[in-house]
Amino acid sequence: MSRTVLCSRYGEELEGLDKPPIPGAAGERIFNEVSKKAWLEWQNLQTMLINEKHLKLLDPDARKYLSEQMWLFFANEEVDRAEGYVAPPKS
Repeated sequence: MSRTVLCSRYGEELEGLDKPPIPGAAGERIFNEVSKKAWLEWQNLQTMLINEKHLKLLDPDARKYLSEQMWLFFANEEVDRAEGYVAPPKS
């Protein structure tokens, strides 16, 4: 049986991650509070933000920005989107 968590993004019990996705306290928090579904959605949004905003991951400000956006996303709050981005229709 797969592990479930009360997902902070969706507010319901969903399948959890298999292991913390990043090291340290932040990784443990994500492991305990974020579903696999929300983590995969965040990875897609993070990739879009990195590409569309031309972020350099060696830049501490870019990493701080992505971290802030990640926690907003997991709290189901408004996050940045690439200018002109239109979300695809939900099926």
